Amino acid sequence: MEFIRSRIETQVMSLTGLSLGQLDLENPKGDPGLFGPQAICWQVHADFSSMLIGGISALLLQALHPLALAGVWDHSTFRQDMMGRLRRTGQFIAGTTFGSTQDANWLIEKVRTIHLQVTGTAPDGRPYAASDPDLLTWVHVAEVSSFLGAHLRYRNPDLSTADQDTYYAEVATIAERLGARDVPRSRQAVADYLERMRPQLVCDDRSREVLRLLRDAPAPSRLAKPFGALMMQAGIELLPVWASGLFDLHQSPLQRSLIRASVKRSAPVLRWAMRNGSVQRAHRRMGLAYTH
Repeated sequence: MEFIRSRIETQVMSLTGLSLGQLDLENPKGDPGLFGPQAICWQVHADFSSMLIGGISALLLQALHPLALAGVWDHSTFRQDMMGRLRRTGQFIAGTTFGSTQDANWLIEKVRTIHLQVTGTAPDGRPYAASDPDLLTWVHVAEVSSFLGAHLRYRNPDLSTADQDTYYAEVATIAERLGARDVPRSRQAVADYLERMRPQLVCDDRSREVLRLLRDAPAPSRLAKPFGALMMQAGIELLPVWASGLFDLHQSPLQRSLIRASVKRSAPVLRWAMRNGSVQRAHRRMGLAYTH
């Protein structure tokens, strides 16, 4: 049983930002980082399965914005290294949520510097810049609304509406430090924002290529491949109905029920296996025991 547990944990860890080896989440002792263990974002970002599902959904949602997608398309290696892209995103989320104050600040400044170099012209002729405050807000909201949606569906459906609002207020501080503006800080503000953004969103050939690349992303092993396929389907299922409609992705009520049931069966296994993930290491830094 210990062999199985270690094998699962090793494969899961290979998909996370910790595999890049640049963060020491266990030191310095007692440093709460930007939020601390009492924060709601520590709860929401702690569960690997829901974060992976939310991350897939967020990438698809982000790919519907032509200017946001153009910057990634022209300046990122995601088409050749999708897993590397996912790990780097995971590293930023883990580091800014669970990392020490120094590491979190380093990651924010690193990303701000990278964004300044990402400029160009989208296929429709419009200029873009990754440092554009409005684009930063879009990327942020697509991401965190997906994370919270997956958390509510697969980890804690009883998270209070007050705590959900607190989550959005907490993570808004990261977006603002990256340069975003008018960042929504509550459930209602996020819902209103997404509704306002819908006329700007389109599904084009590039968006469909992002979908294809996600579907074809390699699994760490043959045994993990069915799990990866399930996470992909769950990420699609998590999309707002209007977004999945733009991709022409349709799942029947039965398919949706089967996907949710399958995730709820597999997620506890991953929680059991994970002993050295970001949240566990951060709790050790704070001298606290971590319980699922």
